[in-house]
Amino acid sequence: MISGTPLKVPQGVADRIGQLGDEIARLAEKQHELAGLAMGTAPEHSRFDILQGYLGVAIAAFLITLVATPLARRAAIHLGIIDRPSERKVHRVPIAYLGGVAVFLGIMGGIIYSYLAVPVDGLIDWHNTAYVMKETGRPYLVPPSIVLGITVIMVVGLIDDMVGIMPRVKLGGQLFAAAALAYDDIGVKVAQGVLAPTLGELINNRDLLWVIDLPIVGLPVELDLIYWTGTAIIAIFVLGGCNAANLIDGLDGLLTGVTAIAAMGLLVIALSLALFDDGPRDAQRIVLGLSVVGACLGFLPHNFNPASIFLGDCGSLMLGFCTIVLILMLGDSGQATGRTYLVIAGLIIYAIPIIDTVLAIFRRKLAGKRLSEPDSDHLHHMLKRALGVKGAVLTLYGIGVGFALLGIALSLGRARWIYALALLFASYIAVYSIKIARRKYLEEQAALRAAGVPASAPPSLPPGKTPEAPEPSRLTGTTP
Repeated sequence: MISGTPLKVPQGVADRIGQLGDEIARLAEKQHELAGLAMGTAPEHSRFDILQGYLGVAIAAFLITLVATPLARRAAIHLGIIDRPSERKVHRVPIAYLGGVAVFLGIMGGIIYSYLAVPVDGLIDWHNTAYVMKETGRPYLVPPSIVLGITVIMVVGLIDDMVGIMPRVKLGGQLFAAAALAYDDIGVKVAQGVLAPTLGELINNRDLLWVIDLPIVGLPVELDLIYWTGTAIIAIFVLGGCNAANLIDGLDGLLTGVTAIAAMGLLVIALSLALFDDGPRDAQRIVLGLSVVGACLGFLPHNFNPASIFLGDCGSLMLGFCTIVLILMLGDSGQATGRTYLVIAGLIIYAIPIIDTVLAIFRRKLAGKRLSEPDSDHLHHMLKRALGVKGAVLTLYGIGVGFALLGIALSLGRARWIYALALLFASYIAVYSIKIARRKYLEEQAALRAAGVPASAPPSLPPGKTPEAPEPSRLTGTTP
């Protein structure tokens, strides 16, 4: 008071004081949770509580995909976008492509549902977090960069399914999607964990490592080593993930189910991070993970053996991209440093496509084939010959669950034990697969020599035949 008159506080200052009070309250609540964690007590809410609050996202994605898939099938048949029977394929009737379009609509439906939940109360029961958007007071949702990347990957694959495009065009689309992620700093922090083992304490000194001043034309140029290393890692992850998913899309329901299982495992880790308010990516991980799970489960009844529709390149490449985005997002946190060990846990969860791709590279090198040349010795091919289509798919589902449990366990601790078990698990699969493929190759060579064919002849061609261009297939039994 001045001379008995109350001091008038400007409205803007009063609003700022109120905002600071709310921020202090949120920080106090987070401090209470962290203190409880340090003392070994759990937060008041659970992972299941958080999952239940966001469950509408999965339901929306599931229903949209379930309804859109028959429509996509009719459109594919009308447009002639079908996989016709041939000697190389098991199915005896034409099967429609464009299943990836229905899955895309489901994933986008789940993401849009989360957007609608911002102005409309009751659609999502948001988890407690201090990381909220100032404009709405809601958690940060799936950013436009991810939506753009998913859309670009789907469109490029769709064009390839409809009219066919050159491989470098598909590669360009995948790199564009990777650049969109890097522009939004999604997964860039993973580079810090990659560089730390070799650079040690220098990784924490921004003047020495993170930013390098290069005098060019008399002006300093800042070069963020962490950012550009992270960008390269993102590109490698996206290219590898998209094409690994495309390679295992060889049996009815295989890629759809494996992706759903992997997304569930990644979702468990995302819920664990959200439980202790890890950072602004918490809600983004949950929404994207539930959207992928819901869309895959909505498509699986149509795609499981006997399938009435296939994913096509637009679906397989897109599901690989979505899974890789979830894995990269595990490395992002509200802290200054990334959580690279969670990215490793995510790669373990997604081990089946990764192992199959690595084995395909080694197998074709051993056989003297080009990397792009198709063969029938993928994991699912070998299992199909012994167990049939359904048996092979269900077996790989079981292996996927095993890797998912290992990845979740790694995120909770006991890293050395999990690394050892994952290495043992993957090594047995790899050695057995290479042994079978190598034996088959030697038997083919022996048969050709017995028939008097020169050793330089391609082992899969009988005398008098000439190699033909690989025929694309998205089928019940054979894939590149």
